[in-house]
Amino acid sequence: MDFLNMLGLIAGVLTTAAFLPQVVKTWRSRSAKDLSLGMFLMFVVGVVLWLVYGILTNNIPIIFTNGLTLTLASTLLYFKLVFK
Repeated sequence: MDFLNMLGLIAGVLTTAAFLPQVVKTWRSRSAKDLSLGMFLMFVVGVVLWLVYGILTNNIPIIFTNGLTLTLASTLLYFKLVFK
């Protein structure tokens, strides 16, 4: 793997991992009242578009990290809709 792909993977993993504490906190508290629904809707749409871009350009770091980010962000969006 070349330097640029490695750099992209590291950056993507770190920014994706930043969602983990929020997912865990929301799951444990069963409360998502402080999460912005509008922000998460826009964010999830943006991540889906990045994922499509990564697939169309065959960019593994973008596909991998945005796939993980989509999973975590979608989980928070689900919590926001369910934990009222």
